[in-house]
Amino acid sequence: MPINVGHDSAKTRKTLSAGGASVAYYSIPAAEAGGLGDFSRLPAALKVVLENMLRFEDGKTVTTDDIRAFAEWAANGGRNPREIAYRPARVLMQDFTGVPAVVDLAAMRDGIVALGGDAQQINPLNPVDLVIDHSVMVDEFGNPRAFQLNVDREYERNIERYEFLKWGQKAFQNFRVVPPGTGICHQVNLEYLAQVVWSDTDQSGQEVAYPDTLVGTDSHTTMVNGAAVLGWGVGGIEAEAAMLGQPISMLIPEVVGFKLTGKMVEGTTATDLVLKVVQMLREKGVVGKFVEFYGDGLDTVPLADRATIGNMAPEYGATCGFFPIDAETLRYMRQTGRDENRIALVEAYAKENGMWRGPGYEPVYTDTLELDMSTVVPAISGPKRPQDHIDLDKAAPAFKEYVRKQREGKNVTERAQARWEAEGGQPEPQDIPGDEGHHVRGYVRTPDGHYQLHDGSVVIAAITSCTNTSNPYVMIGAGLVARKAREKGLQRKPWVKTSLAPGSQVVSAYLEAAELQDDLDAMGFNLVGYGCTTCIGNSGPLDPEISECINEYDLIGVSVLSGNRNFEGRISPDVRANYLASPPLVVAYSLIGDMNVDITTAPLGQDKDGNDVYLKDIWPSQAEIAELVEKTVTREAFRSRYADVFKGDDKWQSVETTDSETYNWPPQSTYVQNPPYFQGMSKDPGTIGDIEGARILALLGDMVTTDHISPAGSFKETTPAGTYLTERQVQPREFNSYGSRRGNHEVMMRGTFANIRIRNEMLDGVEGGYTLGPDGQQTSIYDAAMAYQEQGTPLVIFAGEQYGAGSSRDWAAKGTALLGVKAVIAESFERIHRSNLVGMGVMPFEFTGGDTRRSLNLKGDESVTIKGLADIRPLQEVTATITYADGTSKDITIKCRIDTAIEKEYVEHGGVLQYVLRDLAGKPIAAE
Repeated sequence: MPINVGHDSAKTRKTLSAGGASVAYYSIPAAEAGGLGDFSRLPAALKVVLENMLRFEDGKTVTTDDIRAFAEWAANGGRNPREIAYRPARVLMQDFTGVPAVVDLAAMRDGIVALGGDAQQINPLNPVDLVIDHSVMVDEFGNPRAFQLNVDREYERNIERYEFLKWGQKAFQNFRVVPPGTGICHQVNLEYLAQVVWSDTDQSGQEVAYPDTLVGTDSHTTMVNGAAVLGWGVGGIEAEAAMLGQPISMLIPEVVGFKLTGKMVEGTTATDLVLKVVQMLREKGVVGKFVEFYGDGLDTVPLADRATIGNMAPEYGATCGFFPIDAETLRYMRQTGRDENRIALVEAYAKENGMWRGPGYEPVYTDTLELDMSTVVPAISGPKRPQDHIDLDKAAPAFKEYVRKQREGKNVTERAQARWEAEGGQPEPQDIPGDEGHHVRGYVRTPDGHYQLHDGSVVIAAITSCTNTSNPYVMIGAGLVARKAREKGLQRKPWVKTSLAPGSQVVSAYLEAAELQDDLDAMGFNLVGYGCTTCIGNSGPLDPEISECINEYDLIGVSVLSGNRNFEGRISPDVRANYLASPPLVVAYSLIGDMNVDITTAPLGQDKDGNDVYLKDIWPSQAEIAELVEKTVTREAFRSRYADVFKGDDKWQSVETTDSETYNWPPQSTYVQNPPYFQGMSKDPGTIGDIEGARILALLGDMVTTDHISPAGSFKETTPAGTYLTERQVQPREFNSYGSRRGNHEVMMRGTFANIRIRNEMLDGVEGGYTLGPDGQQTSIYDAAMAYQEQGTPLVIFAGEQYGAGSSRDWAAKGTALLGVKAVIAESFERIHRSNLVGMGVMPFEFTGGDTRRSLNLKGDESVTIKGLADIRPLQEVTATITYADGTSKDITIKCRIDTAIEKEYVEHGGVLQYVLRDLAGKPIAAE
């Protein structure tokens, strides 16, 4: 399918020769020469967006004034929040967020047929790649058969979803599926899919070169910015609109420059660097902004480290963390098997269009900050936020203080002692470092022996996630730690569940080539699958004895993972404190097994001769790591592992599906159901209705993440979702996870706001998805919402700061809308979730004038009225009337966070997909 461009202007369209071919391109210097402004000192990240304006300028959606606005941005010191229409080149999906997106596309085909259109009008116009990476769970671990057993179980659980995705691959044009067991979408994107500079034919048949750009249905799409590919996460609904040809409405962003100087010192890793960057940028405040990295320090930062930093942009709150094209970009492309002609095009294009980082590169930025990398020290982050940076030598006392606060006023050690006595007077457990009475201890008897668990026992140590498993330096480092530990006779503690889930098969290739996989296996880090696993909550169950002990004594169990997210309730229902760490540290923590102990000074264990072994004794040097990386991470490994990336294994090839334009929704399926968004939809939209007499569904605090809002992880049979499945004869063992059932709105709406750690302030000290129903009694949020819907009562939610932080979970907005919530009123919103709410027709509002849910003394029994919404303008302030239970009322001013004119249209239509469907239905059907 040819690419669409806005025009063929001789002013900016030029020709470039590279790699033995000539291609057209849209020239920023030519735009300057044509009098459109001075763009010479724009950051490279913003030049990518500017090129998009040049290529799609049509006098309507994109105008010359939009282009001139970029010159004004530079002249105004990095600020000019003009609304623009941006069109990314492609879309990336993973299966958790991708399945509901394909479900919606399938439903749109039904919907357009019902409106008199043609099913073939619903096809992606931009290339879409969906990588199945979120479905494998760590059921088996620590043995050579773990990988195969987990894969078998994955197919058993997910065959309905895989049949559906295979149907989509056949039915939709411009849509490819990367099968299970290949890798994590962001790593596959970085190592294979991304081209840095793309080229394709346009409507006139001429080859055009342009920057590789994308949006993805996963917040860590930003990883590819490490390779100078501009991309960020959006909600599934926004991604669907992008694939269907709708531009992304955005404001020209502010760009914060992050200057890197110096170089990393011995004993530190890319993970230590990125955790420091996360802390600094969270403190700076970069939500909704681009961050671009520059400075001479970049000369010593390999692209794998850049990708690690880019990956965690959602954790520091930025839209993206961008690294301009330079010599290291070209080296990485060559190493990972990209075509030499492509590499030549990237270099020539970047230099011609002013996107190359050379000596002295220092453009205009909105603001800057600086880090001397020689000051970075080993660190972890936790226990529940990525930005909670802790120097490694301070981790133990910080954990003890965390426990002290958790246990304040709660002395449950007497119950533990009674249990020990009831078990037959087992030996007294050793004292736990810390304040007496604040650390709780439990006793575990297993078939293999007995041991003590306590607050701080590390029960999960997982090398997982795209963030670090994409980086050969830290992965080889982890293998060397395992080798040295093995040589000294150390073993992981028996209560630690260990796992290794690489981001791509290439990782296994170089670990095997370096003969390090055997050492990792010996420490319990056997391959469990190629996917996100523990990082997204697919950690699988702990041993029953360990789980029982943790829950019996209410222990604060700990996980240590090489991931990017450690929010409450995310990793495992049995784990309360979660820490992000480098892969080598994950191995080390599996050996010591205790967060109370200073891992930098305490012995990890004893060698064969009884001598204490310390972290410094098994930590590899940078030279050791670099030597093995140079020897084993080869171009040939990348080319061979990605040779048949879309083919899949025998299991994938044996998945059967149907050939049909529209999907035959199986009525008995509990994984895929036809959603209600387009059923009974009229051809014409209405107006935004006033919100009158709305009741409050939840009062929520600060930093309520999409993990709190969106259904994620496992769930029990006593929950509304569990009840729904058991009523359909699904056994609890077959529940799988919320993420795997995102194609079934009935399951997902029952799990919205049902996180085990969410706290609704309407209730006193209660954790979990509960609220007050219309009768004033405590009930599940789902049941209360359905009761209010039966009464015809609209609902609102109040929240604190950074509402919706975290992953780009479209179900956080979809579930909110399906529960009947008409508005969310918060102190501030995270970027993606605000956009997703708008995309589902839910109105976001922000408090003004210092008002908060606390200052208003809200209890949850109030009603809320917001009028005048039919004529509301983007960012307009309106009056909300709060009526208290005693009949008194108060008017407050709130700011509408519908940010642009097109967003208002989306809400008028009931959502972005309804907008697109009506638009397509109104167009003539193309002739055959």
